[in-house]
Amino acid sequence: MWLQHKASFIIAITFILLFSAFWFLPAFAFIFFISLLLELLLCKPVDILSKRLPRSLAAGIVLLSFLCLVAGIFIFASSSFVPTLTSFATELPELAEKVQNLSFLQESDMAQKAVDEAWSEFTNIGTTAVKSSLVMILSLFNKLIDFVIILFVTFYLLMDGAKIKSFLVKLFPADDYKRIISLMDAILASQQAYIRSQLFMCCLTGVIVYIYFTIMDLPYASVFAVVSGVSEFIPVLGPTVASCFGILLTATTTPWMAVQTAIFYLLLTQINHNLVYPAIVGKSLSLHPIAIILGIILGGELLDAAGMFLAVPCIVVFKHVIEDIHRSSVKILSSQQQKHHN
Repeated sequence: MWLQHKASFIIAITFILLFSAFWFLPAFAFIFFISLLLELLLCKPVDILSKRLPRSLAAGIVLLSFLCLVAGIFIFASSSFVPTLTSFATELPELAEKVQNLSFLQESDMAQKAVDEAWSEFTNIGTTAVKSSLVMILSLFNKLIDFVIILFVTFYLLMDGAKIKSFLVKLFPADDYKRIISLMDAILASQQAYIRSQLFMCCLTGVIVYIYFTIMDLPYASVFAVVSGVSEFIPVLGPTVASCFGILLTATTTPWMAVQTAIFYLLLTQINHNLVYPAIVGKSLSLHPIAIILGIILGGELLDAAGMFLAVPCIVVFKHVIEDIHRSSVKILSSQQQKHHN
């Protein structure tokens, strides 16, 4: 049994050890995950640029350009978004009271109780997500050594990614080289598709929500844009929570505005997830919504907000590994049956 499925067992054990690092070695896992995410995000521009320049130089140029872009976004956010967020946080208790005192909620005890529970749950989830995000950002920028390590690891992954993959493949039995390379390529392609599509959806949703709130002359446009954009990183559940959040707070202005906002979010969600998202990702992930929802819930239970963000990438990896083990088992069984008939 072990000899027949040696490569499959090695693959499964390797990924179990990698994922267990988030429990036992969180600092290492954070550095590794951020570096791998950046490598997957930036490898395509490096591949294009390396056709004309040495790969080390191409990796350096792309990484430096990305850092300049992030720094520009951070400076812009500090000057425009942060003051709006501060004002919103100050007025949030008053807004929450207005939501709880809405007339259509006062008429139904069940609706009032449901909204109170949902608001309490949303506040807990939002607080946890904000705290986790701030901890991640502060740990990245305040710990200079970790930040430098991430840059170096990302640079070497961009420069020597193919060599590293070749080295890892050679750790497996020679008969499984082709199979392992195919598995690694499938995993990396799926992760790249997922990361890039989520970033695109995040930016697209944020911009559209900002334009809508600005045109409708609603307050805190940048706050709602960021909430809606970031929520796209948590598929299915994230956009739903962000939509409910926007509709409830918009209802504090006029009921008709809440209806308009509900229609807007409904159209946005349907267009994003039925037209835009499938066009970007295609069938590379092929995950059922139930698997995504359960994975996000499990990830949240295990690692709070970070687990919710990591849920889908982990599910994708396990999906490819399980499919690879299944294909290997079928191939071995078919070979044994053929030998038996002969």
